[in-house]
Amino acid sequence: MSDHFNIDHGRSNRTGFQEIVFGASKTVGQITDIINDFQKKDHNVLITKVQKDKAKLLSEKFPDNFYDDVSNIFMVGKFPSNPNNGEVAILTAGTSDQYLVNEVYYTLLFFGKEAKRFQDIGVAGVHRLLDNVDEIKRYKVLIVIAGFEGALPTVVGGLFPQPIIAVPASVGYGVSEGGKVALNSMLSSCANGITVVNIDNGYGAAMAALRILNNK
Repeated sequence: MSDHFNIDHGRSNRTGFQEIVFGASKTVGQITDIINDFQKKDHNVLITKVQKDKAKLLSEKFPDNFYDDVSNIFMVGKFPSNPNNGEVAILTAGTSDQYLVNEVYYTLLFFGKEAKRFQDIGVAGVHRLLDNVDEIKRYKVLIVIAGFEGALPTVVGGLFPQPIIAVPASVGYGVSEGGKVALNSMLSSCANGITVVNIDNGYGAAMAALRILNNK
């Protein structure tokens, strides 16, 4: 155990998934030590919200890495070679939500689940969603991302029976800036049973989906 971190290596035995590291507020030195600790156990490690300057330095230290500069996901190791697909669909209102799409996608992929992405199908052109109804019905869990007024999860909740995890995005301007309007809209949804995570918490949405799938 380090004097500045204590990795929960027993988490997988209790919950079915290992600890993931939040990287935004950690130094390169701290993240380096954490990665080394995981590697001592022969574990891959996934780190969220890693800024580009940190990722560049970490890539030099750990050549066997993956970094997505849209979502700021950093991984040391390899993704599973044969991930399960057909279980999770990611639905997004607009192209501006890509950073959250990728965060959800790569978090799930780290745990062996390859999600299908339905992008730019927001309610301003609802026919784009309706054109995909038959395919979306095939998935077990739907993760729905939206900024601005955050209406897409309510529409999806009125059309589909699956568990729905809504992610408010900090995409917008004026009163919508920062994602609070989207968050409040999703929390106030009249579509029954929608689960809502925090603003920009794509990782949390992915883990909620994983818990659902692991207990089916």
